[in-house]
Amino acid sequence: LCLHLQNIQSASQISWLPCKFIDEEVLVDSKGYNNTKLIPRSAVLQFGLIGDPLVNSDAVTFLITPSTLDVRHLLADAEVEQLSCELHRYSTDGSHIRWPVKAEHPHNRWFTVTISHSKNLFKIMAFIRQSSNQPPTGQHDYKSWTVIKDKEILTTSVVMIIQTQTPVVKSSLKSYSKLQCQFYIDHKAPKVTVEWKKYGNNAPLFSHNSPSGQTQGSGVDLKQLAAGDATYTTPLTKVGSEGTYMCYVQVHPLLGLQHNILFNIFLIVPPRISLNVSPTLIISEDTVKKVVCMADGYYPLDVSIQWSHKGSTDVGPRVDRTQLSSHVIYPNHTYSLSAFFYLQPKLWDSGRKFTCSVFHRSLSAPITKTFTVTVTEPGQWILYFNVFTLVVVVALVLRYVLRGEQ
Repeated sequence: LCLHLQNIQSASQISWLPCKFIDEEVLVDSKGYNNTKLIPRSAVLQFGLIGDPLVNSDAVTFLITPSTLDVRHLLADAEVEQLSCELHRYSTDGSHIRWPVKAEHPHNRWFTVTISHSKNLFKIMAFIRQSSNQPPTGQHDYKSWTVIKDKEILTTSVVMIIQTQTPVVKSSLKSYSKLQCQFYIDHKAPKVTVEWKKYGNNAPLFSHNSPSGQTQGSGVDLKQLAAGDATYTTPLTKVGSEGTYMCYVQVHPLLGLQHNILFNIFLIVPPRISLNVSPTLIISEDTVKKVVCMADGYYPLDVSIQWSHKGSTDVGPRVDRTQLSSHVIYPNHTYSLSAFFYLQPKLWDSGRKFTCSVFHRSLSAPITKTFTVTVTEPGQWILYFNVFTLVVVVALVLRYVLRGEQ
């Protein structure tokens, strides 16, 4: 289970990268607890041979000597200015890891390097090892890391790479998306475990263990996996599919590397707008009416609702004391929100027009709903109701008579 690169000679012009080496110091507090202090240090990832001139003699140099794996092969046509590089120590908990490919010395010190493109074109992570004649202590090595001095040269080689060309993915609704994850190992037939998870969910979306041959879940082609391609194809996307997906590759005896891929659903659902009053509201001066404007079934979450009013003598940009309900989330992951106020009009408010405006990223212009208020003196609303009822009845009778004459 590997994609075995035999002595690849990269055509890339990149021969070195400025890096940040995140060193560690473990301090024990008064209660006996370990506190890790991270120490950023200047470093250089330099590709070449022992004895080559140093790019920066003042920084810690991680000299990457030739092996069957070449990180530069995956950097495509990127410029140094577009890349960020970060190095970390890797703890084996003080145990000796027997790596199948022999080095100059019997023991190893391990590091990880992460190279990211500023425009999210790719992300590369790799295990690098420094051959050492110092045996492990058998204790937690992170408690007493070997001191790495300024200007020190660490001669290393790459033994494992995991990379993706889709560190950030955008997808539309009801579509399949591919989350790329490939790995490269410096020896054949390694014992590999591959797992895909979504952040926040314990159950894996897919897992495969090469020693046992056990596979759970779906989304990864097993034939492609045998060649080092662990690309995951999502089910049909829906609201709620977005999140951070993790591709985890473990090669025995190392615990493995993990790529986090931020997967966004490029989904926009416009809101439906409704009022709880008719376009013409007849209301008595002594009445208080709760007026509600609801935005319903929209996605994503952010929405803005504003009430405004316009009368014959003045214009108000917003209705005073407007209140918002809490967001409601539906089973399909769309949302609902309402804005309401209590209307207690005066007679001179008759004819005033109230407008609810809803703003959302799915809309090129806000959706508006309007109603006009007719204010009556106390008790007169009955007269208006009777007149309205009479008009409706007469209209229905005329319609019936005219149909009878046809």
